[in-house]
Amino acid sequence: MSRLELLPTAQQMRDADAAVIAAGTPGLTLMVRAGEAVAEAVRRMALPGSRILVVAGPGNNGGDGFIAGRLLAERGHRVTLALLGRRESLKGDAALAAEMWKGDVDSIQGAPFEAADVIVDALFGTGLVRVLDGDARLAVERINASGRPVLAVDLPSGIDSDSGEVRGAAVLADRTVTFAARKPGHLLMPGRRFCGAVEVADIGIDPQAYPQADRQVPGRNPIVTFANHPVLWRGALPRPDLGWHKYERGHTLVASGGATRTGAARLAAGAALRIGSGLVTIASPPEALGINAAHLTAVMLRGCDGPEGLYEILKDPRFNALVLGPALGVHAATRAMVAVAMQARRNLVLDADALTSFEGLASEWHQAFHGFPAVITPHDGEFSRLFKGHPDILDPPSKIERAKRAAGYTGAIVVLKGVDTVIAAPDGRAAINENGTPYLATAGSGDTLCGLIAGLMAQHVPAFEAACAGVWIHAAAGASFGPGLISEDLAELIPAVLRDLLS
Repeated sequence: MSRLELLPTAQQMRDADAAVIAAGTPGLTLMVRAGEAVAEAVRRMALPGSRILVVAGPGNNGGDGFIAGRLLAERGHRVTLALLGRRESLKGDAALAAEMWKGDVDSIQGAPFEAADVIVDALFGTGLVRVLDGDARLAVERINASGRPVLAVDLPSGIDSDSGEVRGAAVLADRTVTFAARKPGHLLMPGRRFCGAVEVADIGIDPQAYPQADRQVPGRNPIVTFANHPVLWRGALPRPDLGWHKYERGHTLVASGGATRTGAARLAAGAALRIGSGLVTIASPPEALGINAAHLTAVMLRGCDGPEGLYEILKDPRFNALVLGPALGVHAATRAMVAVAMQARRNLVLDADALTSFEGLASEWHQAFHGFPAVITPHDGEFSRLFKGHPDILDPPSKIERAKRAAGYTGAIVVLKGVDTVIAAPDGRAAINENGTPYLATAGSGDTLCGLIAGLMAQHVPAFEAACAGVWIHAAAGASFGPGLISEDLAELIPAVLRDLLS
């Protein structure tokens, strides 16, 4: 991939379609191009002469289906077209597309779902704005019950384009062909699971135009969401100069828990060292010094007795990145250590206990991170606890919107973790990660991620790019190992991932 992959919202797609039409391309031309792409995708799924059932909806998605059905019939496939609603009720370009279809139109109730070799789901695309019920839901349920291969047009019907949520019921597709660009719903769970393999067809709309289209609408700021690929941040990765010494590569400080809770800090420290931080030190409570010392070689060790100890350590300005939270303990002392770190205004990564210690106290973080680089890395449970009492942040169905609101509220980069991790910045940028692996769901995995992000920030990588890169590299390392992965493996896998990225 050579350029950023923007993921437009449904509104941005409507704006982009309208802009292309206003510039002189008829809407029917765009529909014909979309139908041609659908027909070509079906051709790759079905043998010549196969039975194809096109299930068309009452809008433009259904119009794409009518075009595809006509082209497939012309190529010798046995095509049945079933319409949700009445043919005479179709309007605009969809009605014109239906006129091009010269065959019969079946009802949804009488359609031969089980007899088809391939079913084309052309019911609803990005324009879906309601929960499916009645005949629409029946059609979705019959598609899923048929056991036949399914190609979804634009987006599986019933999946919300912006949030990936299921609206009542959704088609479980084997493949999806979408137009101009993928949408957030293709990458966010559970939509990602319903889409199958997704291919993007060029129908004459430039994905780079979406932010510009937003700027042309009075009162609307561009909402820019990216797929988290290396092209987004590879240019920010540190490439050490021959003249550098270790302090120029940064010094990461990781706070350790007590005597029985030391492993998490060592995992974070090891990851920070492997990602390139020139020095890494663990700040250890006195009772854990011996335990940590017994396990450390290249990572250094400093005694740190609570928030007062951290304050003394941070008098040294060479500590330019800090990880707080992994196994630190859920209590007031952790909150005090976070306060010390915030006052020091270093590159800061907060996770785990540093988040849970502020359960229901998110108001203390309102714009608290504005003006210095900070990243918080909650999973869904930690996010819910932290922002308890803030329905404006917790209630939106879209994971992107929740992360963006939290970022705007706190002033920090928010890494809302999961198989569809979302990285959001206070300025409205967001990225959705998709190279994750279920094998990362193991104890200590998040501690390693903290170290990766902090280690990159120590090397002067901006916080958003460091978070995006850390998430992707973490996932790539986990995927390269596969079954049997434990968190101790991750740091040793990072050099191979870095070699590929920097080669």
